[in-house]
Amino acid sequence: MSKAAIGRKLGLHQATVRKLVNARSADDVVAKSLQRAHVVDPYVGYLHRRWNEGIRNAAQLHREIQKLGYPGGELAVQRHLRRYRTGRGHAPAVGPKPPSVREVTSWIMTHPEHLRDSDAEKLHRLRERDPELDRLTGHVRKFAVMMTARHGDRLEEWIAGVEHDTLAPLAGFARNLRRDFDAVHNGLTLPYSSGAVEGTVNRLKMLKRQMFGRAGLDLLRIL
Repeated sequence: MSKAAIGRKLGLHQATVRKLVNARSADDVVAKSLQRAHVVDPYVGYLHRRWNEGIRNAAQLHREIQKLGYPGGELAVQRHLRRYRTGRGHAPAVGPKPPSVREVTSWIMTHPEHLRDSDAEKLHRLRERDPELDRLTGHVRKFAVMMTARHGDRLEEWIAGVEHDTLAPLAGFARNLRRDFDAVHNGLTLPYSSGAVEGTVNRLKMLKRQMFGRAGLDLLRIL
C-alpha cells in the first residue's frame, strides 16, 4: 500500500506515516519519544521519595513541588503517578537521566581536548554501547581535523570511508561534497577565506535594517 493509503486506512497524518515507515526499527521511534523532556522530569526524584514515604495524594504532592518551582498543573503529576497506583504501590529508585540528543551532539562536535572529563566519560560509555555512534564520532572528528588543520589531501579518503559505511545521512553529506569536490578541496587546503567579505555584507544588511525608512543611499555610502 502507498503511504497515503496507509494514512487513510489507519486514520493517521501522512507525516506520521512517513516517519513510521522510514524508521529502521521500533526502537528508533520509541527512543525519540523518550527523549522529549517532560515538565515533571526535574521533580521526579522528589515525587518518588514522597510516594515511598506513603504520600499518595496527587493534589498534595502537586502543592509541594509547586513550592520547589514546578510550573505545571496537577494533571501532569496525576499522570506520572498513575503508573504506580496500578503497580505494586512502590515507586522505583530514580536512575540517571539519559543525555539528550543536543547534549550528545555537542560532545561529538567539541574538540576532545576541550571536553570536560565528565562529558568525555559519558561519550565514551555511549560509544562503547552503540557501534554506529562510535563510527559517527570518528568520522566527524576526522572531518574536523581536516577543517582546522587544512588537510584537504585527506578529503577523498574521508569521503570513501563514509560512503562505505552504513550511516545514510552522513553518506548523503559525503556525496554532496563529491559533487563540488574541487571547491571543497580548496576550501580545506588553501588559507584564503571569504569570512571578511561575509562579515562586511552582514554589517551592511544590519545598517540597512536599522535605517529602513530613515535615510537614503547617500548616508549609507558615508557609513
